[in-house]
Amino acid sequence: MLITFSCPAYASITLFGDVGLKLIKLMGHSGTVPGALLADDLPAALAHLQAAVAADSSQDEDSPGVAETTAEEPAVSLSHRALPLLELLEAAVAQHCNVMWDSGS
Repeated sequence: MLITFSCPAYASITLFGDVGLKLIKLMGHSGTVPGALLADDLPAALAHLQAAVAADSSQDEDSPGVAETTAEEPAVSLSHRALPLLELLEAAVAQHCNVMWDSGS
């Protein structure tokens, strides 16, 4: 499953379903797809996601080697996965518009 996030203030972004659901829940939403956040609720959702990313980053710094996997490819951190969504949310807050997401499958 893929989840596409959209708002008039930013280009649509598509994330893998598991990553998208995790980020939706970190924003303080129930995790339902499709879903939306009203413009008035976006600053709080952005703050929740930024706090979760910051907490995850500090946790990774405290325990080096946690990001390494047994596979040949390195793990992708939460901060890297969340970056496009954070930018979308920041643009939506700046232009006071709603954010919607839907399943691409």
